[in-house]
Formats: sequence, structure tokens, C-alpha cells
Amino acid sequence: MNNFKRFLPHLYVIIGFVAVSLFYFYPVLQGKQISQSDIVQYTGMAKEQNDFRNQSGEEPYWTNSAFGGMPTYQLGAKYPHNYVKSLDSVLRFLPRPADYLFLYFLGFYILLCALKIDPLKAFFGALAFGFSTYLIIILGVGHNAKAHAIAYMPMVVAGVLLVFQKRYIVGGLLTMVAAALEIQANHFQMTYYLLLLLLIISAYYFYQFIKENDFSAIGKTIGVFVVAGLLALGSNATNLLATAEYTEFSTRGANELTFGPNGEKVEGKSGMSYEYITEYSYGIAESFNLIAPRIFGGGNAEKLGKESAMYELFIQLGAPEADALDYANNAPTYWGDQPIVAAPAYIGAVVFFLFVLGMFTEKRKLKYALLTGAIVSLLLSWGKNFPLLTDFFIDYVPLYNKFRAVSSIQVILELCIPALAIMGLYSFFKTEKEEQWKALWKSAAIAIGVLALLFIGQGMFNFAGGNDDYYRQAYREIGQPFVEALIEDRKSMFTADLLRSIGFIAVVVGLLWLSLKEKLVQTNTVLLVGLVMVFDLFFIDKSYVNADDFVNAREVMEPIQASAADQRIKEDKDIHFRVFEPSQGMAGARTSYFHKAIGGYSAVKPQRMQQLYDYQIANNNIQVLNMLNVKYVIQTTEEGQPIPLQNPEANGNAWFVSKLKLVQNADEEMKALDSLNSKEEAVWVKPTMFKGVIQSSYVKDSLATIKLDEYKPNYLKYTSQNTNKGLAVFSEIYYPKGWKVTIDGKEAEMIRVNYVLRALEIPAGKHTIEFKFEPEVVKTGSSIALFSSVGMLLLLLGGIYFERKNRNDQ
Repeated sequence: MNNFKRFLPHLYVIIGFVAVSLFYFYPVLQGKQISQSDIVQYTGMAKEQNDFRNQSGEEPYWTNSAFGGMPTYQLGAKYPHNYVKSLDSVLRFLPRPADYLFLYFLGFYILLCALKIDPLKAFFGALAFGFSTYLIIILGVGHNAKAHAIAYMPMVVAGVLLVFQKRYIVGGLLTMVAAALEIQANHFQMTYYLLLLLLIISAYYFYQFIKENDFSAIGKTIGVFVVAGLLALGSNATNLLATAEYTEFSTRGANELTFGPNGEKVEGKSGMSYEYITEYSYGIAESFNLIAPRIFGGGNAEKLGKESAMYELFIQLGAPEADALDYANNAPTYWGDQPIVAAPAYIGAVVFFLFVLGMFTEKRKLKYALLTGAIVSLLLSWGKNFPLLTDFFIDYVPLYNKFRAVSSIQVILELCIPALAIMGLYSFFKTEKEEQWKALWKSAAIAIGVLALLFIGQGMFNFAGGNDDYYRQAYREIGQPFVEALIEDRKSMFTADLLRSIGFIAVVVGLLWLSLKEKLVQTNTVLLVGLVMVFDLFFIDKSYVNADDFVNAREVMEPIQASAADQRIKEDKDIHFRVFEPSQGMAGARTSYFHKAIGGYSAVKPQRMQQLYDYQIANNNIQVLNMLNVKYVIQTTEEGQPIPLQNPEANGNAWFVSKLKLVQNADEEMKALDSLNSKEEAVWVKPTMFKGVIQSSYVKDSLATIKLDEYKPNYLKYTSQNTNKGLAVFSEIYYPKGWKVTIDGKEAEMIRVNYVLRALEIPAGKHTIEFKFEPEVVKTGSSIALFSSVGMLLLLLGGIYFERKNRNDQ
């Protein structure tokens, strides 16, 4: 009974989290789903995979619907013995995206409990974390994996803190489970950033242990982390091993080419350039929108309403009120350093004030570790705007150069600052009256002073955006007035939001002053401060993600509608061919939803296909389209209507060539494609490990045939008929890991030709050729996952037993 009473406040908190999550995303209660742009792209990419799974009950692990063909490891592949995913599904019991919001709240609440914050303050602190604008925005656009990983970050930190507090059993078990869930979320960039924070926290505690000569604690702590970490990794082994295997072949892997698409010299070290890594770099001054949301214009499509200069401009130009309002409510007011921003990364003015307060009132030195984490993440988020640190990390810190959009490292700041804020609120009420007053007025002076200085110094800013010249040209004769209206509205937003933040801080300072003067009891003060803190964020969030973003569930399940061109192509009864849509290029998955495409949408594209597009397809090399068996090209008429143009020169699924041209490296191979007659010859870089003998020329029988008899995403069956030994080239993407090739049931070795395709030497006569995708990495990883999951379960049961035994003994 006593245990239930102890748990009761936490139960109320969890019920509160469920209620708030459903209240914010209330359309889910009406059966609606949120329309997320990135999920639309994912749906297109994963269409063939999901259809095959639903029809056959089998997991393909390969799809031909995107980039000519690629593993599905980053497209929601389902692996055997993935019990961590089952646990995650239990925790995410609410409809999406309310489930992710609930996870934000729950994870941060557990962290605050580990910091010994009482339930009421921890409840509001968790809400403040979850309603941080960036965390809501990524739900709006569909960065679900990122949101998923961020949600488990605080839980991992909580487990680590408990271990360092020498609660080895509880902390170790929490670290193990939370880390397993974090890895399972499958956004390694966020997990990598979390590790940077954990290194900072660990450095602080290990320093304390060394200072106290407590070397036994160091040994125990490392032992707990090693066991927890190994089991967390092991339970996710299949995904980790598969991802590591594929990374080598993705745009994150090594680049073998030493020249660019325009002939310029490039370093063949990394698949991502410095410019690509740092494209989304946070502006230094722009960082102030963490505490005043729209001082840099908010987002790229702000709702300004009828009181704006933009609305007045179009009314003066004679536009109908509805059109003028439409322009005003989609105003590109953002003028920061990043190319595109959906909304400001606002952590809250009240959160910022309480964070400053915490630096005065919180006595635990842990605050300096969290502060360091926040500062490091802010500096790294500046990217190319702070090259001293960014260049060092890219050049010398392992794996840092594998991730782009460096501004997203601010998620660490968005975890640390709210944690310090609630620690500040908690410690304020533990402080003596005299110290309370000193901390209160100093914090108010700093927080309001920063905002006041920005208000006074607004003349230092020109409010000009990077795209303003484009608007001047695009809008022609009204281009200059359009930009002037933008600048006027940017100035208004700058002033209004600074005053707004000052107002919220002033209200909270007043409430804490009333508490100090004993005009308000502590509980009521916490309630009021918590409500002001949450409302501050809530109303900003609602400007960017709200009920308007929800649609009928069917629109989400079938987000892309077939055009007349798609329907005409669907009438073709061929087993397997590809479609190219130039308007999509390599950055859209619309084509993949209906056809087998050579493009797609992914952060981890197959590198060689991306290069083939950049160097050849973008330069209208028809031979490359032919060898990829592009049977249809969807073009757009002057009226904007898509039409399918059939390519009569497409090579088909497979063909015999008469010549194999041996070149020395990737550079020569790519250049050879410039003038390659793909029907007659193939280009090959012989790998050093290749032990077979392949001829350089073949007698090509005009009556020889090779045709595709059976097609599945993970299985291809061909029949060949040839009076001579021949070299067959297949219009399938070469991927050496997992594809098993047989000729009449006997294992054969395929080679990579034409930079991306498979080729196979086939004896004379009639033969059956089969390609089966049976990745060993899945089998190996699943065995490790099963073993690790059993180990986790045994440790959990044992840990619970010993914890209960220890409590009973006390």
C-alpha cells in the first residue's frame, strides 16, 4: 500500500502527459492523421517494400522502387528478434504524433526525477521541454526518427546520472533499457550528439571521483556502463550491423572519384563536402531567437494577418482581400543564415530566465557540466559561422563529418537549458530568503537586460534576408516594394517578440517575488509559474503546428495521387522496367510510389547512383538511361501536365555484350561512360580480390537471348540461351553484400560494370540464372539481438529482485 502511495503522484503525472498530448494533437481523437511532408516521401520510397511484405508476409530487405535498387535497412525494415522495438511500441501507445509528444514528456520527467526534482515541478519541466518549438516543428514536417531519438535522450541521461550517484542497479538497468530504445529509434546523428553530452557529464564525474580518490567508484561505474552499453548495442545488432555495412556504399561513405561533375578536382575522402555538412549553420546573432522567437523572422512562411505591411501592399496593388491575406499568411520573413527554416528554435523566455536563476541558486556542481554541454552545442550549431571549432570537429573528431545540418546539435542545448531551469526553480525554494532576493533580481536584470539591449540595438540590424534579391527579380516591378514590406514586417516582429519575452519574464519575476514575500504559497507559485512557462511555448507552437495540419487518414495512407501519365505507364505489362521523372531528379519519391525509379528521397542515397546522376544523367547521357532500363521518361508539357515518353532504346532487363573494357580506377570508369555504347560494351575496374578470369571480348550471337522470367524485390530469375560463352549485363544495381547468384543452382560470381550495374559470365547453352537477396548481416545480427535481449531480461529480473530485497532489508 505504501509503495502505491509513493507511486501515485507519478501516476497522476503520466495521466497528465497523456491528456496534454491528446489535447495538443486533438484531431487524432477524430481519426485524423497529421500530414507530414517527409513521411509522404518515405511512403513513396517504401511502397514496394510494404506492398511485398503485406502480400507475401516476407521481409524483402531490398527495393527496386528507388535509386535503381537499394537495401531497405533505412526504410523501416523489420528484423527478427527486435524485442526492443516491441517495448517501444508499448510506450508509444498513443496515436501519432501524440505518441512522440508523450515520449518527450515521459523521458524528461524521468530525468528530472533522477535530479531529485519533486513531481509537480518535474511535470511542468517536462511540458516545457516537450513544447520546445523545434521539437514540435520536427513532428509537423515528419522528422519522426529524429523526434523518436530525442525523446529517449533524457531517459539515457537519467540512467547515467543514477549510475554516477552510485545507484548502480537502478541506474544501470535504466541506462541499458533507455540506450537500447535510443539506438532503436534509428537516428544516429541524434544519438551521436547525445554521446557528446554524456562524455562531458562523465568527464565531470570522473574528475570528482579522482579528486576524492574514489577509484572503486570509477571501476564500478565503467563496469556498469560496459555491460549496459554492450547489451543495448547487442539488442539492436541487426540494424547497427546492416547500417554499418550499407554506409560504405552510401553518400556517407568514401568517395573514389577525384574530379567533380564539372571537371574540378575534389578530394576523394568523404562522400559529403564541407559545404554540404555546414549548409544549415545557425547564425550567431540568430541564436537570440532561442529566447525571443521571431526576431529573425520566424520561418519561411509566416502568418502575418491583416495588420501587416505585406497585406497592405497587396491591397494597395488592387488584390482582392482573400488574395492579399493569402500572401500575408505565407510571407517569407525569415532572414537568418540558414537556407530554409520552418520555425524558430524557441526554448522559451521563462525557461531562459529560470535557467539564469538556476546558475545562482543551484548548489550542485553538475550544473556546470550541463552548462558546458549547452555552450558546446550552441557553438557547434554555428557551423561555418564558427569555423575554428567546426573545422576541428570535422577534421579530427571521429564520425562528426558523417552528419549534415549541424544546427540540429542544438537539441543538446534544448535538453540542458530546461533541465537547468527546473533545477533553478527547485533550488530557489530551498534557498534562504536573503539569497532568494539576490538571485531573483540578478537573474531578472540579466534576462531582461539581454532582451532590452537587443531592443535598444535593433538599429544594428538591416533585416535583409539571403533570398531578398531573388524576390526582387521574381516579382519584377513590385519586387522592391515586396522586399520593403518584408523588411517592415520583420522589424515589427523583432520589436513585438522582444517585448513579448520581456513581458513573460516580468510576470514570472513578479510571481516569485510574491512567493518570497509570502503572498503566494509555494505550490500555487509553482503552478502559476509552470502555466506561464508552458503557455509561453504553447502559443508559439500553435502558430506552426496545429489542427490545420491534420487530414483524413486516407490522405495519409495514400498521399500521392496517380497522374494520367502514371496510369498509362501502369498499363504496360512488362515485368520490370524503370521510370525517370526529370522534375523529381534525385530528390523526390513521387515516382517511387508508382514505379521503379532511378531517383528517390533519402539522407543516405547510394553514392554511385547519385554520382551517376550528377555526372551523366543530368548531362542527358541517354546511354546511361538505356543501361538502367529506363523505358519511360515522364516529361511536363507547357501547360504543366505530365506525359509519359517511351524510350524505345532501353536495353531491357539483361543483354549480352561483345566487349569488356578494363580501366584502372573509378575516374576512368566514370569518364568511359561519356561515350559508352552500352548495348555492345561494358566498363570494368578489376578489383584486387577478384581471382577469376574474364575475357575482354566475346562472340556475340545475334540469336542469343536472356530474359527475366520472375521478379520479386529480393529475387530475380532469368533464362539465357546462347551458342557461345557470353558476358551478360543486368540492369540491376550492383551491391555485393547479400546478393547470391547461381547458374543452374551452382554459385557464380557477379562483377560490377558500368559503374553501377551487375554483370555475369554465362557458359554457352541454355541456363537458369537466379539472384537472391539473403543478407548474412541480418542473420548474424538477429542471433546477437536474441542473445542480448535474453541477457537484458535476466538482468532486469535480477535487478528488480535485488532492489526489492535491499528495500525489505532496510
